[in-house]
Amino acid sequence: MAYQKFVADQLFDGYNLLNEQHVLITTEDGRFENITDIRDAGDDVQAFSGILSPGFINCHCHLELSHMKGLIGEGTGLADFVLKVVTQRHVPEEQILNAIQNAEDEMLANGIVAVGDICNNTLTLPQKTKRRIRYHNFVEASGFNPQIAADRFERSLSFYNQYIQHSSTQYNSIVPHAPYSVADELWQMIVHFPGNHLMTMHNQESIAENEWFIDKKGDFVDFYRKMKIDTSFFQPPGKSSLQSCLLKFLKNQPLILVHNVHTSEEDLVFARASRRQIHWCFCPNANRYIGGQLPAIDLFIDEGTEIVLGTDSLASNHQLSILEELKTIRRYFPGIAIDQLLRWATLNGARALQMDKLLGSFEAGKQPGVLLCENDLSSVRRLL
Repeated sequence: MAYQKFVADQLFDGYNLLNEQHVLITTEDGRFENITDIRDAGDDVQAFSGILSPGFINCHCHLELSHMKGLIGEGTGLADFVLKVVTQRHVPEEQILNAIQNAEDEMLANGIVAVGDICNNTLTLPQKTKRRIRYHNFVEASGFNPQIAADRFERSLSFYNQYIQHSSTQYNSIVPHAPYSVADELWQMIVHFPGNHLMTMHNQESIAENEWFIDKKGDFVDFYRKMKIDTSFFQPPGKSSLQSCLLKFLKNQPLILVHNVHTSEEDLVFARASRRQIHWCFCPNANRYIGGQLPAIDLFIDEGTEIVLGTDSLASNHQLSILEELKTIRRYFPGIAIDQLLRWATLNGARALQMDKLLGSFEAGKQPGVLLCENDLSSVRRLL
């Protein structure tokens, strides 16, 4: 069997940074074989400057919105952004499909090997059947009015059934969009759906979300009015959106909470006490694009949470690149070590998407991809 051998200034194995004395050995198609001392590696070792890393995991994306790149300006705030997505997303299908293909090309070039993708239709399916990237399809259900709960769930179920014809049920779920957009009746249908092995939800992306649940005020009042949604039935529980909805998920349902810009220390204490299996996903560039703010990432580190990364969509980002998310985090949180950042981008993400038997680290049985990052994380290129 033919092998490929790689050595660089540092080797990140998914757990730790190893020095230049360590050689990564893979099969020709990238299956992990061994990490060995350079003195025992033999000939034909390819030497590079930089950091070798497993492929990146994008835990939150909306590939189906790729055609909306640049259509919505920065700084709209979440409520107006969501309204613009709902009203401006419909364009000719050919335009959407071309944008989806280009966006996947971009993710591949940027070292992304797996994606947690939000789906409100099946337009990404033709691209996904090419199997260039691994996906978990999160079919999103929304509907704040209880009267439409059954219809909305049936629509999501029809999309789900199309996705599972092309990939294992393990990598498909029906999930709630966000606390402010899902009626209690729809929540119950979602969490008790037997196909849901993994859940995700947009969480506390703006302060307006908490304001709505605390006292039914803020930007979402006008949002619902513009959407012509009757909210007279809704009685605010008087606590944050996360504390209002987290216990609706079943204890045995692993969960990826996305954005978390306005998640407080009290919310994190509540989440820990709930005993839910949570990965906290940050999409810092999208947060800056929409609202000009970032999560308190240092608070999540201090609380010992499991952190992963996402790009969100090209409607709310200038690119689909986990490396660019890392750069933004480094700019605003310079004290975070490179090995910790890379762990979020690789092994943690693979664990969150339940793909860590295949991806995320250089270990036996895995084919995680091989990336070369500059030592300062300024750029990345794909070796395998």
